Amino acid sequence: MSDIPPLIEGRMVTMRIAVTGSSGLIGTALVRSLREDGHQVVRLVRRSPRAEDEAEWDPRRQWVDTAGLMGCEAVFHLAGAGVGDRRWTDAYKKEIRDSRVLGTAAIAEAIASLDTPPRVLVSGSAIGFYGDTGERAVDESAPPGHGFLPDVCQDWEEAAGAAQEAGVRTAFARTGLVISAEGGAWGRLFPLFKLGLGGRMGSGHQYWSFIALRDHIAALRHILDTPELTGPVNLTAPTPVTNREITAAMGRVLGRPTLFSVPAPALRIALGEMSGDVLGSVRAVPRRLLDSGFTFAYPHVDEAIKAALTQEG
Repeated sequence: MSDIPPLIEGRMVTMRIAVTGSSGLIGTALVRSLREDGHQVVRLVRRSPRAEDEAEWDPRRQWVDTAGLMGCEAVFHLAGAGVGDRRWTDAYKKEIRDSRVLGTAAIAEAIASLDTPPRVLVSGSAIGFYGDTGERAVDESAPPGHGFLPDVCQDWEEAAGAAQEAGVRTAFARTGLVISAEGGAWGRLFPLFKLGLGGRMGSGHQYWSFIALRDHIAALRHILDTPELTGPVNLTAPTPVTNREITAAMGRVLGRPTLFSVPAPALRIALGEMSGDVLGSVRAVPRRLLDSGFTFAYPHVDEAIKAALTQEG
């Protein structure tokens, strides 16, 4: 039985959908996509509401104004401190973890407390779950890796337990590197490459599992509409490539030289522990998306880069 509303005279019934992290790169694009299709979106914000479509929550206090969730068919939980926004001090590592684990627990418990909970929770996660996989391709059946990010991802997903125990279909969107010129890690790469200052990082042999922003939004919508998708779902393109190959693709698409490179020791000095995320290799493949019939519009990196430059906004 489908857990989305049925068709009426060939038209999908619109839904009330709550979204956390709605001001971020992915959240902004998702809200726009949902509204374009006529859905009513409630944006959960960490301040007093300023608009009718907002409801307040506080992940640190693990508090949610459940009035904003009432009547929602689905919740997309995308909030979390940016992994690449700052150097990983002990304090910022705690913020990265707490923003995900405490926030997810708050949303899951709020959902479970409702007399009529949403049918679906799509909760953010990351391919950092797998750790450094080298050249080995991994799908959703792979075990967790070792280190800070794998530990955070495990705790992050486990924090949704209250929603799962309440019978809410729960999927974890394990996101790769999102190719976008509008923000995120890739948004910081584009200006460098446009100036001819881009180049490989470290050896360049490490795999960067990417996904075009538009494919990412389409995949989130696909999870919402596909009842059999529960648990982890890799949101990465089916053709992961190395940092060296990405560097060459950026040069081809932008028509700029890629002569520069950043040696691994320099990255470790500049980024500290976070350099492991840049130099590490995660060759993740979207097995569950493909098996469930999802079609990527931009499966190859050149296409995804061109889409980021010409089709966003």
